[in-house]
Amino acid sequence: MRTPAITLIRLAVYGLLIVVLMSGARVAGAAGSKLPDINAESYLLMDFHSRRVLASKDADKRIEPASITKLMTAYIIYKELELGNIDTKDLVLISEKAWRMKGSRMFVEARKKVPLDRLLHGLIIQSGNDAAVALAEHISGTEASFVEKMNAEAQRMGLKDTHYTNVTGWPDEDHYTTANDIATLTRILISEYPQRYKLYKEKEYSYNGIKQYNRNKLLWLDPSVDGVKTGHTESAGFCLVASADRNGMRLISVVLGAKSVKERSDTSQQLLEYGYRNFETHKLYKGGGVLENVRIWKGATENMPIGFINDFYITVPKGSYERLKGKVQYQSDVDAPVYRGDEIGKIIIKDGDKVLVEAPLVALNSVAGGGLWRKMMDSMQKAFH
Repeated sequence: MRTPAITLIRLAVYGLLIVVLMSGARVAGAAGSKLPDINAESYLLMDFHSRRVLASKDADKRIEPASITKLMTAYIIYKELELGNIDTKDLVLISEKAWRMKGSRMFVEARKKVPLDRLLHGLIIQSGNDAAVALAEHISGTEASFVEKMNAEAQRMGLKDTHYTNVTGWPDEDHYTTANDIATLTRILISEYPQRYKLYKEKEYSYNGIKQYNRNKLLWLDPSVDGVKTGHTESAGFCLVASADRNGMRLISVVLGAKSVKERSDTSQQLLEYGYRNFETHKLYKGGGVLENVRIWKGATENMPIGFINDFYITVPKGSYERLKGKVQYQSDVDAPVYRGDEIGKIIIKDGDKVLVEAPLVALNSVAGGGLWRKMMDSMQKAFH
């Protein structure tokens, strides 16, 4: 992505900002050529970097996720590995419960010990229900205890319409999520565990002499697709969350409740093509870059830089990037102490008169309170400022 040349208009707002700053960017509706007909109960297309939703239908409708559940199951496992609580070389004892699991399986045998890494492959590539239960029991003792971790993570991630009752996606009326929550979870998983994510593009895996193929058919149809997860039950229909990366622009599509394997693949491909055909994503500002220096009163220093802590991206209709203009607004009456990450202002990105994005600007440094003399002098200057 090339460095943008957006015109910035700086505006100091005296007193508190009139517009309440959001924790993330607020984006205007999508534009471009007509979205193809998508035959699914709900769907969503989102840009990975900017988090802009490019297309959706009933994305907040609670649905049964089937084996897409295993995205959260895997996320918990990755976290436990990162913490050092488990190791890929661990030998996992297969319980009677894990062995008896129905649905998709990797065909482990009861009372045998299997390396954790092999179970992880079976979970991701073969969508093994037996692998999911065995791993959950190894980590938490019981599946129910592991599910508590899943629900706690869902709350931490802000997945407000997600609740799990098992680790496999087996049908249960209290087991649900939404297309929006699935896209958010997928983005977090890819962001936090990029090395682990590479396993999702593997097309086949053999265990116990049985070769099984990844059920995500887009892996064979589109070389830019590198994941993510399928799901199917009679009640959920055919589901697929997919992700593709073309020249650094990554999209995430979620299709839920399709009528067949072919339909979930076709509609997912149509969503991805729609996104790449009509939109482009650019990194506007590098994380840590200074957009403005703001006057700080009664502090150890007079000025403080504001900007974005992380890289800031924008997704816009193709051909509109050169027209973009940015306006910075910030508070001018901020008293120390100020802490890194505090919201101090906002940036407004426009295409002509149309607002595309409003996003918060934060303090890039912390500023401690100044001494008594500084506070006295600044109090008098501020009164006449």
